[in-house]
Amino acid sequence: MGESFSKMTPQFDTAEYAGRPGSTRCGVCQQPMGGTYYRVNASMVCPECVEKLRRGISTDTQATYVRALAYGIGAAVVGLIGYALIAIVLQGWVISYMSIAVGWIVGTAMMKGSNGAGGRRYQIAAAVLTYAAVSMAAIPIWMHFAPERHRQTQQLTLEEEQRLLESGKQPPEGQPAAKEERPHVSLGRWLGWATLIGLASPFIQLSSNPLWGGIGLLILFFGIRIAWKITAGRAFQIFGPFADSPPASS
Repeated sequence: MGESFSKMTPQFDTAEYAGRPGSTRCGVCQQPMGGTYYRVNASMVCPECVEKLRRGISTDTQATYVRALAYGIGAAVVGLIGYALIAIVLQGWVISYMSIAVGWIVGTAMMKGSNGAGGRRYQIAAAVLTYAAVSMAAIPIWMHFAPERHRQTQQLTLEEEQRLLESGKQPPEGQPAAKEERPHVSLGRWLGWATLIGLASPFIQLSSNPLWGGIGLLILFFGIRIAWKITAGRAFQIFGPFADSPPASS
């Protein structure tokens, strides 16, 4: 009686027809039918399993949605961290395929949190969380590679000055320039800018590299689509009870 709903999904793609009592089996527990049966979509189900299904089907309440959203946010954070770590290790565009995994993780987590309840608002939340997780992963990636880019910029500046000196020219007045004091930026302001840049990162990449940026956006779309499909849920139509009696002879 304590079986979870996910462990007793009927074989809805296979239609079964009543014959004499005991000649047909329940589409959930596969035990012989008694004298009464129900139909769950296209499958014949015994009364005991119908009651378990009814108890296992989660009602789409506000509490259910909030719990699913909490699961989805947690999964999005895990997906963001995993995406960033793999990107840092691989250092290549191939990590765009992680968008598909992030979509699956977010969608599956939300369905787990809702105990199988789905619907349009779950789909919208899953799509937003998938996009946010993938796009915001750009922030830790950029922060990791920022020192290296800074060193490369300094090296280019020094090489340019060396070329000017070798040619007998003087560097422009004020060069090398003294380090300018950067204006102080509050943490809140920095987080705000980082969030905006992160959310726009797929399109920033598209503008800087149309080929790989376009591929990344396409893969991100597939990841969002997976999350969308998973959180759609599935409707169960229960009809009955019916008598499990042999058909009338012709």
